[in-house]
Parts: sequence; C-alpha cells; structure tokens
Amino acid sequence: MNVIWMPFAKNELRKTLKYVYKNFGRKAKSDLLLDVKEANNIIGINPKMCKIEPSLADYDKVYRCYVVNNINKIIYRMADDHVEVVDFWDCRRNPNTLIAQIK
Repeated sequence: MNVIWMPFAKNELRKTLKYVYKNFGRKAKSDLLLDVKEANNIIGINPKMCKIEPSLADYDKVYRCYVVNNINKIIYRMADDHVEVVDFWDCRRNPNTLIAQIK
C-alpha cells in the first residue's frame, strides 16, 4: 500500500529531526531518518501488523501505531487503497495531547 504522510505528521517529523540534529548531531538525525524510512516500508507492506493505538481505541476509525524507537511512534490509519500517517508522536508526551490532536 502507498503510505501518505498528512501535513501535520510531516511537520512533527521535521520538528523532531531538527531537535535531534541540534541536540545529538548529524548521525543521530540520520539514524532516526533511516528508522522512519524502514517503518514506512513495513507499514506499507503490512499495515495491519501493528497494534491499535491504546489511547485512540475508542475512536470510530482504527488508529494503529508503529514504534520507531523507544521514544517515537508513527500513528496511522488505513484507507481503502492507502495508509495515512496522521502523527509522528514523542512517547514522552502526555497521551491526552495525542487524543486532542487527533480529534
């Protein structure tokens, strides 16, 4: 399936990459970007393999999450012919913020 990053998710990824570069350097940014690309490929091949995002389980649409590393995860939903990434989430943040963003 084609994986489409929604504008908000793209922006969150950009902000995270900028933060990682500023605080940890080029290699850490490059490593994170490689992890995201690998996750993107895996989600495209088998989007149902990831678990349903617990904090969004009560929504009408099914949101799934792919944990990229121990800190970040990709929040996505499946459409008829593609996958929509709706957020790039820092797991250290308050989960209620995620719920508010997705509404």
